[in-house]
Amino acid sequence: MNLAISLVHAMEILDSRGNPTVRVFVQLNNGMRACASVASGASTGENEACELRDDDTRRYGGKGVLKAAGNVNEIIGPKILGLDPRRQVEIDRLMIALDGTPNKRRLGANAILGVSMTVARAASLACNLPLFAYLGGAGPLRIPVPMMNILNGGKHADNSVDFQEFMVMPAGAPTFAESLRYGAEVFHCLKKILSKKGYATSVGDEGGFAPNLKSNDEACELIVQAIEQAGYRPGEDVAIALDPAASSFFENGSYRLSESGQGNKSSDEMTALYRAWIDKYPIVSIEDGLAENDWVGFRAHTAALGSRIQVVGDDIYVTNPRFIARGIAENTTNAVLIKLNQIGTVTETIEAIQLCQKAGWGFVISHRSGETEDTFIADFAVAMGGGQIKTGSTCRSERVAKYNRLLEIEAELGASAMFGRP
Repeated sequence: MNLAISLVHAMEILDSRGNPTVRVFVQLNNGMRACASVASGASTGENEACELRDDDTRRYGGKGVLKAAGNVNEIIGPKILGLDPRRQVEIDRLMIALDGTPNKRRLGANAILGVSMTVARAASLACNLPLFAYLGGAGPLRIPVPMMNILNGGKHADNSVDFQEFMVMPAGAPTFAESLRYGAEVFHCLKKILSKKGYATSVGDEGGFAPNLKSNDEACELIVQAIEQAGYRPGEDVAIALDPAASSFFENGSYRLSESGQGNKSSDEMTALYRAWIDKYPIVSIEDGLAENDWVGFRAHTAALGSRIQVVGDDIYVTNPRFIARGIAENTTNAVLIKLNQIGTVTETIEAIQLCQKAGWGFVISHRSGETEDTFIADFAVAMGGGQIKTGSTCRSERVAKYNRLLEIEAELGASAMFGRP
């Protein structure tokens, strides 16, 4: 029996922040049915693919996605009916051509990505393979180290911390299951420390705590305390990763650390601040330490810090092969954050990863602040083999769903599973 897409349907659902997003269903002529849901970001790069919203203030404050869902049902769906779902590249390129804009603003990256992800999932079902095996091939597969967001600031919380994410990386664990346990235990120890100090223990968008700390530095100090209190060695069993999201506090040529009262800083002064932190705290990775258009600053930043830590670019690259190629040519960073919805198709995301692999760069598969229960990125991270995933805290079910899926994959692979960064 020839395999073919027989039905494509999209609908509007809600993400973890209570905002609308797109869910797509694809049915095949053998009766198999798959679905996927599209995540949405809060801290977004200016060059990201366009997330189409309705702008109808009578519904969801203008954030509805009926237009995007309609574009799937009325434009994309009819064009891919009868196509073999295993022809991912052909289908993705067809949708890119249908849209015809550089940033997918006509049909919406949320519409296109929803179809792209669902087609991949449908193909894996038809091949009787788990999604990670279908996308990753027959070779050995690597379970990623989690970057677990446990303290929030910036756009992810309403507090006195300028930097957006303070994460723990349990890279010293022998397996993913153990790394998840390490991270969960540190998370719970941190909650006890915050409570004892009289700080709020409510959580932000990605499940990390969002207390009104005295300074950015205090966040690192508290995390080190939590690691030690959980019985682990800072920097050996569990390290710290940062995502300052510096574009969010870059204004008129300066980095304005106004929430914490640390004043305005230049690119060089921000790099000096990070260097001092690396000397003091067990930091192994910094993402978006500078703003998305500060290419010159990033080169100096990476030259100064890149031999000691992983320097990750997110907003500066937006998972776009064109920007990543420039970064590689200019030694702008040494790693890239990978988000499917920044570029808008599975094919283009894989192309971005292949550039990183060819250059010997690291890459981190990432969620967004507006998530769903969809676990696509867990399988995708294993398939791509980069050894790192960023999908929030061990709190909030839309984050934990990804971790639980990785537990399943590790158990399924058994002794053949590798764990950790390459």
